[in-house]
Formats: sequence, C-alpha cells, structure tokens
Amino acid sequence: MEEKKIMCIGLVCLDIINVVERYPEEDTDTRCLSQRWQRGGNASNSCTVLSLLGARSAFMGSLAPGYIAENLPDVTADDFKRVDLTQYKWIHWEGRNVDEQIKMIQRVNEYNKDCPTDQRITISVEIEKERDDLYQLFQYGEVVFVSKDVARHFGFSSSAEAVVGLYPRVKKGAYLVCAWAEHGADALGPDGRVLHSPSFPPETIVDTLGAGDTFNASVIYALSKVSPLGQTIEEAITFGCRVAGKKCGIQGYDGIVS
Repeated sequence: MEEKKIMCIGLVCLDIINVVERYPEEDTDTRCLSQRWQRGGNASNSCTVLSLLGARSAFMGSLAPGYIAENLPDVTADDFKRVDLTQYKWIHWEGRNVDEQIKMIQRVNEYNKDCPTDQRITISVEIEKERDDLYQLFQYGEVVFVSKDVARHFGFSSSAEAVVGLYPRVKKGAYLVCAWAEHGADALGPDGRVLHSPSFPPETIVDTLGAGDTFNASVIYALSKVSPLGQTIEEAITFGCRVAGKKCGIQGYDGIVS
C-alpha cells in the first residue's frame, strides 16, 4: 500500500541571492561576488526538504506562468475543496490568509471525525509573521510552530520562555515548537515538560536562507514517520536542529541528507 503524502500549503516565490564578501554596512555600496536565483517560499522550501528526506510531499499554492509575477492569490477554501484528503497523512499550513485557512482546517477536522485513528490527518501550522490575525492559528494545530520574531513580539527572550508563555493559546493535547537559531529549539506538549535541543552549527556558515523551513519540515518528517506522532517530540526537534544545521553549511538544499 502506497504511503500517504504530506502537503504544505502556502507560498512559493523567487529568491534572488546576492553573495558579498561581508555583510554590508548601512548606506554603503559593496561589490556582488555572485548571484543565484532559486525557488523559495516557506511552504515550497519545506516541501523540498521533505522530498529530500524521502517523504512523499505535495505543495498547494499559486504558481506563476514565468519567473516573475505580481499579486498571486493565496489558496482559498474553495480551492481546497478539490483536494482528495484520502491521499494525505499530514497537512501543514504556513500562516497567511487566516480566515480561509481556518475553513480549510475545519474541513480536515470534519474528515477526521469519520476516520479510524490511524487514518486521521495531522494538522500543523506555522505562525511566522507578527500579525494579530495570524494568532488565531495557535488553537488550530496539533503541532504549532511559532517563530523567534513572534516570540519576541510577545516579550519572550528564549524559546523555552516562549513555549511556556504561549502554550495556553494552543488547543488541548497540542505541541508548541519554537526554534531560536543558534540557541536550538524548545517544545512543550500536553505532559507539561519543556524539551530542549541544542543547535548543531556547521564548521562554516554558508547559507542560512530557509533554515527555519528546513527545521519545520524535518520535525514534521520525524513525527510523521509513524502516524500519528510516532516519534517523540524531543527526537523530532533534535532531528530538526541537526538537519537545519547541516543546511546552514551548504548553498541551497542539495546535500542536506548526504
């Protein structure tokens, strides 16, 4: 029987990366050593990493007909009605157009009510931007990823403080995860224990773009290997920090599993 897929819903975009000798000071010019274009966007990046890790993944978002396009629409609940939910074991939402995303999640919740426990779809959400409307998503994920920026916005100075302080916002039984760059990541679940993973930095930091998306995808991959939530959350965030650290030592994503 073919393994079910993991879907990521959100943004795909074009990243234009300029490489310079050192980070430029404000209001100064610097020579560009090289430039590359690559596909980006949180959900798109996470799909890339999931595929490289060996998961069957799917992306849902707006695709441009060429390299550059403006004002691409976000996925709507009507778009999502066309998704055959029987194909998926996990669906991840990058927080964007919240009202529509909540409708999509409610559809999955209704689907899960009629499914055996081992066939239910796990729901995860990412709250990355400092926008009040996005904070509604805290209560909708079984796994909730909150960014360092959002945690700081709420006044927290570490990932451990963030998961403790923000945990009352998530629904009963959920896991809250916060990564804090070189300081690693913390998670808190229904048992009330704060679990920590250190970071695993490479010898030389080459490219941190997409490291957060790599972490999220790796955690999802680890938790989804045995459905639902088969690996422990502690194992998953440690795996996520390891893969994200590996990613920071290479350009792009090729090589993160070598």
